[in-house]
Amino acid sequence: MTETVVVLDPISEDSVTRLRALLPPGLVLTHGTARGDDHLKEIIATAEYAIAGQVGVSGEVLRAAPRLKLLHKWGVGVDNLDLDTARELNIRVARTTGSNAVPVAEFTLGLTLAALRCIAFGHAELKKGHWRTATAMPMQTFMLSGKTVGIIGFGAIGQAFARILKGFGCTILYSKRTPLSAAEEADLGARFATVPEILAQADVITLNCPLTPETKNLIDHKALAAMKKTAVLVNAARGGVVVEDDLIEALRSRTIHAAAMDVYEIEPLPPDSPLLTLDNLVVTPHLAAIAADNFVKTVNQMFDNIACVARGEPVPERDLVV
Repeated sequence: MTETVVVLDPISEDSVTRLRALLPPGLVLTHGTARGDDHLKEIIATAEYAIAGQVGVSGEVLRAAPRLKLLHKWGVGVDNLDLDTARELNIRVARTTGSNAVPVAEFTLGLTLAALRCIAFGHAELKKGHWRTATAMPMQTFMLSGKTVGIIGFGAIGQAFARILKGFGCTILYSKRTPLSAAEEADLGARFATVPEILAQADVITLNCPLTPETKNLIDHKALAAMKKTAVLVNAARGGVVVEDDLIEALRSRTIHAAAMDVYEIEPLPPDSPLLTLDNLVVTPHLAAIAADNFVKTVNQMFDNIACVARGEPVPERDLVV
């Protein structure tokens, strides 16, 4: 019997073709073409399996899916999924643990360098025909080499970023609920530190943590005031980890030097957001996990989990959320 997999996010026809080429036997694939719960309820109604990337999946949407066996995150963070309703309805939830660690770590490096060296500003100005050299930049620029980098959230992504930083000769501090062993720290060249210690000591602070009750609004006015005036903040985690109004004020007042963001409290970011007016902030539209050469690996992991459920088998423990 054929079962349906629906990708809830609007995706390109090229992505659809690539997905269908990897689809396990016995499954057909459909996908979203618009945003909003009304459309999601329509397309999920006849599906046995649903995949969600950046789109939010509410309890109301899940209640419109009487045949749904598995809701799968295309990625790692599940804060956009209503897990309580999934439990209530006995819908399993899974994710692709570790699948995007290297792409996000590399993107974190890119954001860090862009913020430190005014790369985005120079690019935007030159596209307008303006040759902005040292005397016309909005701020001083700094090297990454030799700096102290604090990584808040030291799972697969944070550790991948630490490995990348080895070539820059950085002092690496990390914050994690359970510290690593001495051998693991030595291998990564990193040292455990509390969040207050990282805020006070780091030249660059990267957020690579999930959005949880513990991390929600972690970087607020008080945290920003505790950072060095020359510090750079990079958020490739989730928008809710940072209080955006507090960050806007800190960047305007030069409480911190600069920041870079790939994620926001509201996505898509509204075109009238004050974040878009700041000359010491680099912004990108939630791109960190997207890499064409990581597509097959991630999709195969996701489809393997769906195939397990289709066969009546459990989802592997590492990927099971609910």
